[in-house]
Amino acid sequence: MRVLRRAAAMVALLVGAVGVQVIQGGTAQAALPTAAVALGDSFVSGEGAGDYQPVVDTSGTAQGFPGWSAANSNAYFCHRSANASFFKASLPGIQDRFNLACSGGQPADIANASSARPKGRSVASQLDQLRAVAQTHDIDVVLIGLGSNNSQFTFGDVATVCANRFIADAWTGWWEFWAYLGGDVPQEPCTVSDLASDAEVAAATTETTAALRQILDTLAQVDADGVHQVVLQNYTNPLPLDVAPEYRDEDNRTDTRDKFRDLGAERYAAGCPIHRASLAPGHVFSQNLGNLVKNAYTTLAAERPAANLRVLDVQKAFDGARLCENPGSPGNALATPVRVQESPNGNVVNSLSGWDKIRVQKAANTCVTYFQTCQEAWHPNAAGHVVLGQCLTGALTAAPRTIVTCARNPNGSLTIS
Repeated sequence: MRVLRRAAAMVALLVGAVGVQVIQGGTAQAALPTAAVALGDSFVSGEGAGDYQPVVDTSGTAQGFPGWSAANSNAYFCHRSANASFFKASLPGIQDRFNLACSGGQPADIANASSARPKGRSVASQLDQLRAVAQTHDIDVVLIGLGSNNSQFTFGDVATVCANRFIADAWTGWWEFWAYLGGDVPQEPCTVSDLASDAEVAAATTETTAALRQILDTLAQVDADGVHQVVLQNYTNPLPLDVAPEYRDEDNRTDTRDKFRDLGAERYAAGCPIHRASLAPGHVFSQNLGNLVKNAYTTLAAERPAANLRVLDVQKAFDGARLCENPGSPGNALATPVRVQESPNGNVVNSLSGWDKIRVQKAANTCVTYFQTCQEAWHPNAAGHVVLGQCLTGALTAAPRTIVTCARNPNGSLTIS
């Protein structure tokens, strides 16, 4: 009997040494390496953080940078960054990380190829990509950022509306507006209903919840041991509730006056070409996105009492370091400024000083036709993704099934609670 016990102990020692799991029926199987996976849209893919990596398209080809004039549907423009928060977080026990998120990603892209919808990119469904990872890895951590883009509204469209209204107001006088443009180009500040109505937010919540449910169902099917933490991250506004005093007027003109080109150029240079009156509605929009994620969590947590789910609320993570919140913007901000190109050649325009409305319109049209020339605008920059990575680290050490808030303090430290 003593010999048998010694033999059993030796087997147990060898099993631990070589990473072998004994499963039901006595069959031995090598333990899979552990993995963390990111799913969703630009705020987790790493948009704005630079160092974008090649992305495999639906044909199985890894797409590197295809040139500024390439179709925006190219897989590369998913902008999966090596500097994304996902890679900056401390993830003890995780051996490999897979960024499957895509800038502009929508709930529809979870179960379907993104190219199946208008303006989608040539990448496989995120669930198919997740299944591929599960073939070789045991998925232990899943970061999801989903909801800012959907069939009702997209973050890019919302940002474009408010920035374009400001630029049109700054460079086009009322007489030019009516005489040459027919009066059909909006120039007034954005309102809450311009960005997303209550009905649109409700529909987007339903749509996002359904996509998250598909992710949880798939994880239950493919995860090697069925044990994983899922973090639902929401969004932070790149702009403050009001700009610093030095960005409020220029040449004795505020943005409530007709044609304020000097002020328009000043705010563009600082990264925040937007009416002051649009800032509060923008924060309501951000809060609605935050509630969208929290409401989806509440629904799913009630459905799945055993699931290890939590919300990472980062709406205050950039407090005190948003664009134009302080003098010296955008160099001291955690978000990327609005930047355009006059043509798709990679030459970024940092100043509109001295420009006339025709030249401004040309640059704006370049952004519309070649969206990749301006799609980084108003996203977390590399420093911002470091902060979000610290937030993610904190969220993963919190108790399961909680809402974790990550807020930036005046001294730059974070409070995670």
